[in-house]
Amino acid sequence: MSEVENVVIIGSGPAGWTAAIYAARADLNPLVVVGVPKTVPSIVLPGGQLMLTTEVENYPGFPEGITGPDMMVAFQKQAQRFGTRIRNDDIVSCDFSKKPFALETDKGETILANAVIIATGATANWLGLENEMRLARSGGGVSACAVCDGALPAFRGQPLAVVGGGDSALEEASYLTKFGSKVYIIHRRDEFRASKAMQQRIFDAPNAEPLWNKTVIDVLGDDVITGVLLKDTVTGEESTLDVRGLFVAIGHTPTTGFLDGTGIELDDAKYIDLKTRSSKTNIDGVFAAGDVADSTYRQAISAAGMGCIAALDAEHYLSSDC
Repeated sequence: MSEVENVVIIGSGPAGWTAAIYAARADLNPLVVVGVPKTVPSIVLPGGQLMLTTEVENYPGFPEGITGPDMMVAFQKQAQRFGTRIRNDDIVSCDFSKKPFALETDKGETILANAVIIATGATANWLGLENEMRLARSGGGVSACAVCDGALPAFRGQPLAVVGGGDSALEEASYLTKFGSKVYIIHRRDEFRASKAMQQRIFDAPNAEPLWNKTVIDVLGDDVITGVLLKDTVTGEESTLDVRGLFVAIGHTPTTGFLDGTGIELDDAKYIDLKTRSSKTNIDGVFAAGDVADSTYRQAISAAGMGCIAALDAEHYLSSDC
C-alpha cells in the first residue's frame, strides 16, 4: 500500500507554493502535485496564470518588478528550500469519502493523503485564435488581466482594446482608461450585459469607445500586437483596428472538473464554495486556496494569502483528532 502523505497540495501557482512554504516550515513534509502543461482549449501551465504575465509590478517586495515566470520559480525554490517535494502529474479524480483521501493521477497512480489543499486556480477564457495564443504566451501585448498588465510601460499612452460586455470587461476597460490613449470595448452585441452603473462609467470616460456588433477574428502582429481584424456580426463586413494591447475579458473557468462526484460544494460558476473566511471546504481535511475559490479578486497576492491560510488550517487539522 502507498505511503500516506501528511498533506498534498494540488496546484503550483501563488496559492499552492505559499501553502507549501508554510506547510514545509511546519514540518508537514508537503507534496505538491504541480500539473502538466496544456494548450487546448486554454493555456494551462504549471505556475498558473502568472506564467503568462510578463511583468509583475504590484506584488510587494519587488520594487523593480519581476516577470511572472521568474516569480513562480522563486516561490518554488523557497518551498523546496524547506523540503517540499514535487510530482509532475495531474490529479484527474479524488475520493474524499474515506480517510486517507485517495487522489488518482493521470498516470493511473494513487496518492493517499491525510489532508488536501486544492489550489488549481482558474484559467482565462480565450477567443481561441492562433495569433492570440502565440502573443499571449510570448508577452506580445495580449493579456487576460488588465489589473495585472495594464499599467506596464508598453501600454501607456497607446490605443488598447478590451473584448467582452459584462461587468468584468467594463471594469477592465475602466481601469485601462487611466493608461491608454484610447480604449475600445469590442462587443458582439449592440448593448452591454454589465450593470447600468458600470456602463455609465464607460460612457462617461472621454477615451473609451464601444464597438458594437463586432467580433475579433484575428490578432495582427509578429513579435507584438499591431492591431486586430474585426468582423461585423450584422453585416459580415471586416475591418482593421489599430491597437497596441488586447485584453480578453470573457470570463474565467475554475479548474474544478476533477472534483466531479467528490461531494465538494461548488457555487453556480463551479468555483469551490467556501462558507467562511477560512479555507475549509464542506469536507473535513480538504481545503481550498487561490483563484479556484475566488472569482472576485484573482490577484497573486490574494492567492498567496489564501495559500497561507490553507496551510495553517491544514496544520491545525492534522494536529487535532482528524
